[in-house]
Amino acid sequence: MKFEIEYSTIENVAGPLVVVGKVRNAQYNEIVKIKLQDGEERLGQVLDTSSTQAIVQVFGPTNGININNTSVSFLGETLSTGVSEGMLGRVFDGQGRPRDTSAGVSYDDKRDINGYPINPVARAYPSEFIETGISAIDGLDTLVRGQKLPIFSSSGLPHNQLAAQVTRQASVKGTNESFAVVFAGIGMTYDDYRYFFDEFKKTGALKNTAAFINLADDPSIERIITPRLALTTAEYLAFDRGMHVLVIMTDMTNYAESLRELSSAREEVPGRRGYPGYMYTDLASLYERAGIIRGKPGSITQLDIVTMPSDDVTHPIPDLTGYITEGQIFMSRELSNRGLYPAIQPLGSLSRLMNNGIGAGKTREDHKGVSDQLYGLYAKAQEARSLSAIVGAEALSESDKRYLKFGEDFENNFLKQGFYERRTIEDTLNIGWDLLSQVPEGELTRVKKEYIEKYYKKNKVAK
Repeated sequence: MKFEIEYSTIENVAGPLVVVGKVRNAQYNEIVKIKLQDGEERLGQVLDTSSTQAIVQVFGPTNGININNTSVSFLGETLSTGVSEGMLGRVFDGQGRPRDTSAGVSYDDKRDINGYPINPVARAYPSEFIETGISAIDGLDTLVRGQKLPIFSSSGLPHNQLAAQVTRQASVKGTNESFAVVFAGIGMTYDDYRYFFDEFKKTGALKNTAAFINLADDPSIERIITPRLALTTAEYLAFDRGMHVLVIMTDMTNYAESLRELSSAREEVPGRRGYPGYMYTDLASLYERAGIIRGKPGSITQLDIVTMPSDDVTHPIPDLTGYITEGQIFMSRELSNRGLYPAIQPLGSLSRLMNNGIGAGKTREDHKGVSDQLYGLYAKAQEARSLSAIVGAEALSESDKRYLKFGEDFENNFLKQGFYERRTIEDTLNIGWDLLSQVPEGELTRVKKEYIEKYYKKNKVAK
């Protein structure tokens, strides 16, 4: 049984924080109800406690909170949210309240938004190939069910379009299974929100999507809650209802900025570039909620968008994200400026679980060799391009000129793809072999001879 204890002992209001004095037995993360003099009520959460004080983070503005005429009730429970399958097809705000209509939702259960740690022994290793229909991902940086794979992007690049395309096209090869989508918009502009909403609605994806939206003009403190609401919903759909769930969180940079703002308000000692020293642990508490649990049919796959401040991949947010997650999809401003969509730069991208999700019975037996060979040749093409910028194209050797042409064809035929163009993995690998057939057979050192015999010569004759 929970007991509500009310105090009228506010000592100070600092930014989004309220300091309540003479508090006994307050608990970390406990939810409080703040009642203003005019009867308005706001929610908050205990961030820190001592023997005599509790520091409360307010979910919303702190204007109007008068230290003499405002009461604070400690509710004796942590922040929780209702969960049900009825949340699919609905849009909620950053506190879990319906944003799309005034109609409520019938919930099956109530869950703590912080989730519960998954026993590492209970985790199943991700090994099922997810076909996104995008060659740059499927062929070179394969997404695997249960993986957490961030998109490292920058302001102005088409990461939203890429996320929407993956959401629309993702499926598991050889099955009719599709993903339920849980979308977390963190500090979004209204234009971005409308883009996703209209795209999901137009393509029919909205009926299988539960969206939690914190807009840029909403309280920044909500940005701490929004991804946790989304992940709690995803865990219910995956591990209680047996669904395969794709979680898209955008933008994790806005989340980290809110974390820094909160840390500053608490007057904590800043760490690298002013971010709190516990940011790694905090980000891990979100990213590690992806995965597969043995004995349960569902799964959670994360696709998290991280915009790099000043295009700096060494910035603490992408840097720490790279340590926690299983690779990254790196978007290139140079490719985007040249009109290439989806502007994924292969040489900066990596999927650490790729080898577990490809090969015979999953994609095709030649997948690994084709991927490695395309990487190697494109790297040589980049070297030839750099050399050409110094000495001129005419001064290049015949071999370098061939690599230069290969690089242009690779970008225009393999990387470049229409927003509504869906390629099967067979389509992707066949395009790869068409490109490899431009290269003398003796230079294909990363593909097994048996696959060269099977695919290279066939494409060579067809040309």
